[in-house]
Amino acid sequence: METSDLAVLTDRARGLAAAGGPRILGIAGAPGAGKSTLAARIVERLEGRAVLVPMDGFHLAGAELERLGRADRKGAPDTFDAAGYAALLRRLRHPEGPDPVYAPAFDRALEEPVAGSVCVPVDTPLVVTEGNYLLLDEGPWAPVRGLLDEVWFVDADPALRVSRLVDRHVRFGKPRPYAERWVAGSDERNARLVEPHRDRADLVVRLR
Repeated sequence: METSDLAVLTDRARGLAAAGGPRILGIAGAPGAGKSTLAARIVERLEGRAVLVPMDGFHLAGAELERLGRADRKGAPDTFDAAGYAALLRRLRHPEGPDPVYAPAFDRALEEPVAGSVCVPVDTPLVVTEGNYLLLDEGPWAPVRGLLDEVWFVDADPALRVSRLVDRHVRFGKPRPYAERWVAGSDERNARLVEPHRDRADLVVRLR
């Protein structure tokens, strides 16, 4: 199924929230496709019945990427704590006790993950999580798809997606020539990795 209708998507998310929780909706896609924007709008429209938990909170810290020699590939699958992300999804599905679950987020101004940034109360009916690699089927990412009740793949025009990415890097302080090189190299390599897994999604969202 494919759609670009936000009302249809909101109703679908409401249905998940009403199914008895906690339920987890994943929103996947290539870098710059619009995952974060869509996820935030869905959470806003559910008016307190959903919480957004981004995959990007599981970026490895910059110092660790330097130690591993992966800083020049930041954003690639092996620059995240994928096992930690999967463990959080399991905990969100099966919370223990009355206390909320805390999740990390990614601070784009700092370019670093920040622990304990997102509070998920145990009675939250729907968690919305978004990221590039929710549909990967190998390595430490393989368990993630099975921990999600539904996954949407966001499809965007490649030229628009690249333009968004460059503008985002510039907005957060990168010189435009650097941003263009980074997007053409690292971000587009990651996009090519993500695209073949779209068939594992329940729904394709074509953003206008």
